[in-house]
Amino acid sequence: MAFDEKTIPLCPLMSVGSQVEIVCMQENCAWYMKNHKLCSVFVMAHNAMLDIQGKQLKLRQAQQAQQQR
Repeated sequence: MAFDEKTIPLCPLMSVGSQVEIVCMQENCAWYMKNHKLCSVFVMAHNAMLDIQGKQLKLRQAQQAQQQR
């Protein structure tokens, strides 16, 4: 199977601060979730982003409700 740059998963932890991106070790990594075929660091970041978006939406709704008064 041929891989191009877009399909090769990179390790978010080991690649930070490195000039050379480190390829994800997948099942050989403690952070890899085999059942989901995902890196748990990406999952945590995604969940944090959704949490922030939810909080921003609530804040915008509260601001709009306050402006309408």
